[in-house]
Amino acid sequence: MADNATKTLRATFETREAADLAVEHLVQQHGISRPDIFIQSTSDQNTTGTRSSRGDVDRSDAPHEGEIEVSVDIASNLVPTVQRSFGEVGAIRVSGG
Repeated sequence: MADNATKTLRATFETREAADLAVEHLVQQHGISRPDIFIQSTSDQNTTGTRSSRGDVDRSDAPHEGEIEVSVDIASNLVPTVQRSFGEVGAIRVSGG
């Protein structure tokens, strides 16, 4: 009998660029539906991450107030694949599963 349980994985990134890249990998390489993917600040502040990336280097409206979390609801059989994908695009922490 197959395990059809849904699991939530969370990955933390230093830049919005890395978080966006993670989302694109989930959608394009693993076929995960965008409504199952969530992006949010790990703090209660609006943030672009803890450091600048290419698109926000000189922007004064791009605060560095904390890390960015990407979470995704997936079938349990995809957990190892998604964990590996998060690591490949620069996650600093991955939890859940």
